[in-house]
Amino acid sequence: MLTDRLIGEIIQKKNPCIVGIDPEWEKIPDLYKQTAALAPDVVFQWAADVIDCIADLVPAVKPQIAFYEVYGADGIRIFQDIVAYAHEKNLIVIDDSKRNDIGNTARAYAYAHLSEDGPVNADFLTVSPFPGTDSLAPFFDAARQNGKGVFVLVKTSNPGSADISDALHPSGIRLCEWLADHLNRIGQTYAGRSGYSPIGAVVGATFSKEAAGLRKRMPRNYFLVPGYGAQGGTAEDIVPCFNEDGLGALVSSSRGILYPHLSAGVSPRTRTQYQENVRQQARKMQREVYQALKRAYQGMAY
Repeated sequence: MLTDRLIGEIIQKKNPCIVGIDPEWEKIPDLYKQTAALAPDVVFQWAADVIDCIADLVPAVKPQIAFYEVYGADGIRIFQDIVAYAHEKNLIVIDDSKRNDIGNTARAYAYAHLSEDGPVNADFLTVSPFPGTDSLAPFFDAARQNGKGVFVLVKTSNPGSADISDALHPSGIRLCEWLADHLNRIGQTYAGRSGYSPIGAVVGATFSKEAAGLRKRMPRNYFLVPGYGAQGGTAEDIVPCFNEDGLGALVSSSRGILYPHLSAGVSPRTRTQYQENVRQQARKMQREVYQALKRAYQGMAY
């Protein structure tokens, strides 16, 4: 089961933090751009360097497909290559594509991103729930059939998320709470030896109070927690996303790990120097999160 493997990696590395592989061209160090390579190939070299320097630290990486789609067909090729490269480094890959539609279209998305025979073959896929629960079923089916997982958008980290997630469902509870209850029911049918389900939820680090309530509604669903660092979420904010065993959530950071040279005001001169800077930021995040969890949960599993 995917969650059992994920938990094994977290415990071994003492790290529930992951890194988003989001290539924003204007932020990538100039040293990568000062070559004869085409932009998509520059992106691949940059992303491979990031993966190389953090592979032994983190359990997973999360490439966001939008930053690859800007390069058209070449960008999609690079995205697929990055997923494959991360797998070569024994990393779990969360495909942050936020896909969904209805009927055959949802099944096509599920095949493309989660099937072992599909062009992407990621481990997890982020999915939007708003076409309805019937639109989620093809992704859940693909996850079961291929040993994969899904993270459904429940409470995202942006300020405007309340416009929809906090709206009242006809049942009288907030929409995010109704989704949490639905994912809890579905997740109970698909869990590993650890008891955790790979049918999970995206819950932003910037809403710690709401996260605590959602954790109670989804005790065995894994959470993907964006919003740490550059978006304002702190180590203390993410604690309610976890259970007392220190498991149940993955904390994601992209900008704060990938682009430390922007805040430092000094661009790295070599790829090795850049990798050292990225690795240092990844270690810093791991320490902050781990220490916050240890303070809150004395009986952690790692």
